[in-house]
Amino acid sequence: MDTRERLIESTRELLWERGYVGTSPKAIQQRSGAGQGSMYHHFSGKPDLALAAIDRTARELRERAEAAFARPGTTVERVAAYLRRERDVLKGCPVGRLTQDPDVMADPGLRRPVEETFAWLTGRIAELLEEGRAAGELDARLDPAATATALVAVLQGGYVLARAAGDPDVFATAVEGALGLLARSAHF
Repeated sequence: MDTRERLIESTRELLWERGYVGTSPKAIQQRSGAGQGSMYHHFSGKPDLALAAIDRTARELRERAEAAFARPGTTVERVAAYLRRERDVLKGCPVGRLTQDPDVMADPGLRRPVEETFAWLTGRIAELLEEGRAAGELDARLDPAATATALVAVLQGGYVLARAAGDPDVFATAVEGALGLLARSAHF
């Protein structure tokens, strides 16, 4: 892994662990093993490096989600595959946690990939639910946009509840509850 990659990966880890304020250039350099000169050779400063890290995290979240959504199966099975996929629940969502960071949310450039990721995720789930409705898998009365928003909210809330309880099973319970509600709209 080259220096630029080490800097991005180290920043991603630190943002997830400590947030933007807690991710100092010195901490990034220590974690990555890169010197100050290398950091500023590749990036104009901490905001530029943080944006590269957030963009990468957001892209990977979308790729993992799409892998679950694109698999064979019914709409409910594909949504369930995404919601049930393996996660480090007690660390929280690497994108969702950024919404709690006032410095990220105050900076339009850093906020953009967070907003875009949640808009994409909600929209993609709504597309799947609409496909399920059109195919007769789901009740025609189901509102795909509202249901997708609720599913994303349950996912993010599940992280919060699990972290508060110190128990990843709380996340799994939230996901299973949401899937149980979605299954009530399914025609199998």
